[in-house]
Amino acid sequence: MNKFTDNDTGNSAGRTGPVRKQRGLGMPIIALIGLALLGIPRVVLHDLHLLHEGTVVNAVFVFVPLIVWIVVVLWRRVPNAFVTVLVIGAFYGVLLALGHQLLWGISFGDSPPRLGGNLANLDPSIQEMIMRFFAAMSSLFTGVVVGAITGLVAWGLQAILRQIRG
Repeated sequence: MNKFTDNDTGNSAGRTGPVRKQRGLGMPIIALIGLALLGIPRVVLHDLHLLHEGTVVNAVFVFVPLIVWIVVVLWRRVPNAFVTVLVIGAFYGVLLALGHQLLWGISFGDSPPRLGGNLANLDPSIQEMIMRFFAAMSSLFTGVVVGAITGLVAWGLQAILRQIRG
């Protein structure tokens, strides 16, 4: 080990002083939130009906942020890529929920979703509260699942890179 490389983390920074060991998530929380924000343009464009599923443009907006998450955590050589990306995904889920809630009226216009079956006769404002609650929970769940799947990919690539680096 020298002053430029910490063999425990594989961190090399070209600094003149000793390299600190990375702890926790390996990045500041604000950076993780910034990475999560990369997914928000798709949320906005989709809710404004400017972006449609199944198109190449949509795929770019879906996958480029996830690729950036992976590249950044691998470049930063965080201690555990899975955990770091999972946290980014959780932040993304919160932002996704907020975005959908803020754009609810624009997204649905004059025909908001309604409950059916035994709940169809509930007051429309109660139905909206229920729908918004479950939409928010769905967004949070989606963010965590996206973070977990992307984190698994990042973790696997991290393991491969560690093997290559020796």
